[in-house]
Amino acid sequence: MTNQYESLTDGIRVTVRPLFSLAQSDLPDGEFVFSYQIRMENLGEQAAQLLFRHWRIHDAGGEDQEVDGEGVVGEQPLLTPGQTHEYRSFCVLSSPVGFMEGYYTFVRPDGSRFRVAIPRFQLEAPLPHRDDEDSSQLMN
Repeated sequence: MTNQYESLTDGIRVTVRPLFSLAQSDLPDGEFVFSYQIRMENLGEQAAQLLFRHWRIHDAGGEDQEVDGEGVVGEQPLLTPGQTHEYRSFCVLSSPVGFMEGYYTFVRPDGSRFRVAIPRFQLEAPLPHRDDEDSSQLMN
């Protein structure tokens, strides 16, 4: 079951679904890869275009990072009322636990800018517990 996180700011709903990628991770080297899917929905009555993103990435085994940039995955989508935009991206942590949060900067047709919250979402690798490994070895 995938966790889902949501926030609603000024008519823009942001939904995040994070997922741990064991296939792309390198556990012995301390590289834990997490992908996430983001869906933005314009529930308001005015169009809004995404201009910038700001992320805070917390890694329980390392230092926090701040990441800023234009758009998302090379796009600056315009969301008219009722429209949605989805994208996928990823991050690499040095530990199996962390979180991400941040905001998008949008602009309205009249030039006014506003921030849309990206809800804090947990990044947790579902690794086997040491007790599980010990008990499975006892059964062999």
